[in-house]
Amino acid sequence: MEKPRAPSCERNRAPILAVLREHFADRRRVLEVGSGTGEHAVHFAAALPQLSWQCSDRAEHLPGIRAWLDEAALPNTPPPIELDVAGAWPPARYDAIFSANTLHIMAWQDVERLFARLPAATTNDAILAIYGPFNVDGRYSSESNAAFDRWLQARGAHMGIRDAAAVDALAAAAGFTLLEDRAMPANNRCRIWRHSAS
Repeated sequence: MEKPRAPSCERNRAPILAVLREHFADRRRVLEVGSGTGEHAVHFAAALPQLSWQCSDRAEHLPGIRAWLDEAALPNTPPPIELDVAGAWPPARYDAIFSANTLHIMAWQDVERLFARLPAATTNDAILAIYGPFNVDGRYSSESNAAFDRWLQARGAHMGIRDAAAVDALAAAAGFTLLEDRAMPANNRCRIWRHSAS
């Protein structure tokens, strides 16, 4: 099959990798929630060979992810697994979780489910890294983000850019403390949390 492509991956993979090199330097097992096309996984796994990079997504996206992984044939990318945040999660525990451009696509109740399931899927010191647009105090950070949010709402009423404080509250309830909120190109953020043992 022809590999799926997301133009945004080529644009954002270098700045995201810079963040992951720092925060995932001592990590070993990463679960990527919502791997999309699989392009990010190939790029990051190749650059961070100490990591086992586990792709996951809904069933309809797995063939495209497999196409990217099969072509790259990296030793640290196991076969992708099916994961719907509202359904069953893998029984394994990971010391890192990564997700890019997913929170604004999910319904808010699924964002809540994602964070609620993280403690059972992570080690006590796990790092959580989420990339994408965020609002601050209910306000857009740029006109382009406001336009993007209008486009999302037109696609589906359940979509929308999430407020950073609301996401932080979900993270805190799951035992994750914010470590960094790094500005990224195109008015995106990369937000990093650490899981603390209760």
